Amino acid sequence: MRIAGAPISWGVCEVPGWGHQLSPQRVLTEMAELGITATEFGPQGWLPEAPAERAEALTPYGLAAVGAFVPVVLHDPDHDPVPEVDRELDSFEAAGGDVLVLSANSGQDGYDERPELDEAGWATLLRNLDRLTELAASRGVRASLHPHVGTMVEREDEVRRVVEGSAVPLCLDTGHLLIGGTDPVALAAEHAARINHVHVKDVRLDLARKVQRGELGYTDAVRQGIFAPLGSGDVDFAAIVSALDAVGFDGWYVLEQDTILTAEPPAGGGPVDDVRRSLEHLTSLSRA
Repeated sequence: MRIAGAPISWGVCEVPGWGHQLSPQRVLTEMAELGITATEFGPQGWLPEAPAERAEALTPYGLAAVGAFVPVVLHDPDHDPVPEVDRELDSFEAAGGDVLVLSANSGQDGYDERPELDEAGWATLLRNLDRLTELAASRGVRASLHPHVGTMVEREDEVRRVVEGSAVPLCLDTGHLLIGGTDPVALAAEHAARINHVHVKDVRLDLARKVQRGELGYTDAVRQGIFAPLGSGDVDFAAIVSALDAVGFDGWYVLEQDTILTAEPPAGGGPVDDVRRSLEHLTSLSRA
């Protein structure tokens, strides 16, 4: 099992006004101290944008690059996503990341609201997913589509439309899938061969149901702790690992629990405690 970290577990997020943003030095230091050996890049602009400088930013911490979560507008026929993704792939070449984690950005800030797609929008989105999958492959990178709350691919019917209408592999984000109404265990069992990347989240189902019913916004749910340390929520990770093992999954399991900070945590405390618990649980599943 290849286990990596993600800055969002420390509250580092691309959404304006999300919360207090920790420095790369603190986040990467704490990752390394936990024994994590690889990380996703975090949101654009958190690490240096110049490819060589981004690669150098990871070196002092002994961290390899996994790749990056890249929100991009895919459904607008007047917007070509290829140039911005191509620029992002420059950093992959320099730092060694090999997974481009795409999300179908709504074009709005945040993840609490989104428009609905018409048939033309869906045709554009699916076509762009295949274009970007081919672009990434031409540069030695694996593309992966991340169903995500508040994006154009959120609900179960939308996930299935992507599976049936494009060739892009899937990022199994156990949290966002469950909140969006897709059973991640069932998806892993049915489409294990289509999954090439995993974002590992445990979820409080009581809060997830409130989000599904429109009683609670996604951002407020994160503030209330919808994402719990692995093993303390309602996701059956043992079943997911078993399903992926059965098809020889060799991708990354990325510890990625969205959190929101209101201030700088005390040294040695804060998000690192939850990441430590999650890492221990995931490692125990690997041994099992």
